[in-house]
Amino acid sequence: MPHQRQPARLSAPARRRRPGRRRWGRWAAGTLSFAVLATSCGGWAVLNGVGASLDRVDAIGGGPDRPADDGASTFLVVGTDERAGIPESTLKDVLHAGGESCHCTDTMMVVQLSADRGRATVVSVPRDSYVDIPAHQDLATGRQVAAAKGKINAAYGMGGAPLAVRTVEQNTGLRIDHYVEVNFLAFVSTVDALGGVEVCTPKPLKDDYSGLDLPAGTTRLDGAGALRYVRARHVDGSSDLGRMHRQQKFLAQLLRRAASGGTLLDPAKLTGVLDTVLRSVKVDKGLGNAELLDFAGRLKDLSASDADFATVPLSEVDHQVPGWGSTVLWDEKGAAALFEAVRAGRPLTGAAAAAPSAAAAAGPSASPVAGTIPPAQVRVQVLNGAGVQGLGFRVDAELRKAGFATTGTPSNAPGDGPAATRTVIRYDPRWDESVKTLAAALPDAELDPVPGLGPTFQVVAGSGYRAPADPAASSAAPAARAAAPEKPGPAASPTAVAGAESGSEISCPS
Repeated sequence: MPHQRQPARLSAPARRRRPGRRRWGRWAAGTLSFAVLATSCGGWAVLNGVGASLDRVDAIGGGPDRPADDGASTFLVVGTDERAGIPESTLKDVLHAGGESCHCTDTMMVVQLSADRGRATVVSVPRDSYVDIPAHQDLATGRQVAAAKGKINAAYGMGGAPLAVRTVEQNTGLRIDHYVEVNFLAFVSTVDALGGVEVCTPKPLKDDYSGLDLPAGTTRLDGAGALRYVRARHVDGSSDLGRMHRQQKFLAQLLRRAASGGTLLDPAKLTGVLDTVLRSVKVDKGLGNAELLDFAGRLKDLSASDADFATVPLSEVDHQVPGWGSTVLWDEKGAAALFEAVRAGRPLTGAAAAAPSAAAAAGPSASPVAGTIPPAQVRVQVLNGAGVQGLGFRVDAELRKAGFATTGTPSNAPGDGPAATRTVIRYDPRWDESVKTLAAALPDAELDPVPGLGPTFQVVAGSGYRAPADPAASSAAPAARAAAPEKPGPAASPTAVAGAESGSEISCPS
């Protein structure tokens, strides 16, 4: 039967006009695999059997106040710390997840598959975001609760999946089409079904709270190890922000594993993974068998390089609120720009060699220009030298917004000395022209020449750190852009969203 259906299934690419022989081959092979799954008795048996037993929730509501349909498929994926069905010994000794469930969303991501099926966008939402929570009926008391502000992760406990969806829609302006809820058991089972996933780190990662103990380099993690990796919050001072970045890196690796491991091209493997995954998650009632097949069909042509990852930009990482404790505040302007790009279906990252921005091409800046190297060719590693929670990620995001090629992985500065007050720029004297551009953006910083450091500058942020000057002030004049840089660095796209990274950027080296 698969051979009889194959010609019809392979006619679709002609309508999509997707260029490239390699992607055509992947599309054809993937389509054949899904055709086998969809048309075989075994494939339909799995889908029908799982479909009948899937735990479904009424998560997607109606109403005239919902955002307009943008044509894309947008999922709200939440991770909960639900422990039901997991032995206490396993929770404590294997997963390092003792205690009781908070009945809240531990992780929240908005995943959008573009209308043309060519890209995926993943936006991580900090769980402590202080946002507007719509009016709702309280799950515990049954009483009607007026709209108020609170932590976004609490919406799930207050009003279940429907309130979590409505809260995300109201604060992002994105229409959520489907809801997927993953607990500890679902996550572990999925990773094990794929045969494990490789992760990489330039330095050892250790967190006694989650049980993570990862050496430098590349390591293949099983389901339990992967859970420790994505749950770790005490690796450094970045706390939840660092954890979200590791979750994005893991998801990029998961995409790479699914594609390179032959899972999507082997009906038997695919059936086994679907059986494991679909029996371990909760989904909205509208995600039926046909929608699941369509979802799988959309994923089959994606790789890590086809996915963009971003985190909602923040203006404050320790906003104290009575009754809520420490919360984080969104950068309203940056968040609006991010969600507008997602809503419009625009890529969040650009080509590795993008043209200069229109503002830069228009003419020299009226501000003084220091150095002849454009910020996009200055690579920066941010270190938190003040011990202020979240400072490293804020500095990294602000420097990236100013056009610099930051690594996206800030960490704590080494040493046990006193917290730094003044920000320091550490640089190799051989890159004396590039450092002028960085120093112009951070005029309050102290310069510290470090012979042999190499082309990546280090910004050690102190408690007196001030945001970079206007990007135009630190940009080189058009004539200077033609000058040969000491060491070419990655260029930034003029339309890129600050802090966004492609899956290929955050994946492990091939």
